Amino acid sequence: MHEVIDCWVNVPVGKPDPSASYLFPGLTERWNAIRSPAHLVDEMDAAGISRAVLVSGWGPEDSIPWVKKALKEFPDRFAGSHIVDPREGLRALHLIADLVRNEGYRLMRMLAFSTQTAYGDPRCYPVYAKCAELDIPIALNVGVPGPQVPGKCQDPFPLDEVCYHFPELTIVMAHGGEPWEALCVKLMLKWPKLFYMTSAFLPRYIPSAIIQYMNTRGADRIMFASDHPILTFEKCLEDIPRIQFRDDATKAKFLSGNAKKLFFPG
Repeated sequence: MHEVIDCWVNVPVGKPDPSASYLFPGLTERWNAIRSPAHLVDEMDAAGISRAVLVSGWGPEDSIPWVKKALKEFPDRFAGSHIVDPREGLRALHLIADLVRNEGYRLMRMLAFSTQTAYGDPRCYPVYAKCAELDIPIALNVGVPGPQVPGKCQDPFPLDEVCYHFPELTIVMAHGGEPWEALCVKLMLKWPKLFYMTSAFLPRYIPSAIIQYMNTRGADRIMFASDHPILTFEKCLEDIPRIQFRDDATKAKFLSGNAKKLFFPG
């Protein structure tokens, strides 16, 4: 029985994005069903999830208090992450520093489809520098997004230059990378601090290039994430047997080992 860490769990503040709801029937009901951190822990226990990385900053509502409450009540079960808007300039940098230094957050995120700001945009570079300074990873959504907005901004190729300019920075690609999944692999082969999480993809739909990379040279780079409650814990874990792992050690790294090193050190 392997430990499972979920690297992307949304918190139920406000309403889910309507552009996501059309893709995932019943999302609003699942979203509203999570009443408290304790209730989320019960859901995790029922599914077999040991720990999770919570996500604040999605939508207009302030979800930081919900995550702070969860971290205080269940410090052994949760890590905090926040979606940063690089267009906010210094305000974003001050928030990152506060969340990391005072609230124990372990990850920042940027969603290019939401801000329509490509990852090579100069406005992103101060965010990269702040994360490198604080020694925390940043997760970046890559690939054509499901929501009905332009997706060119999520081309992962600019990460080639970002990794070059910020060699100390750990970057985690999220949300699939399609149709550039082969490029995602090529970049991971090149840059030692570039990783990938499987958020928003049922295991059966994880791109084959990612699975092949995980089973060859990339066992230390790929980690499990659901995007709960958009995709539920149960549905994702029931699908894990569809993945053909090279060996048990690779499976253990995918399910928890790699995430533990990045988000739950010590």
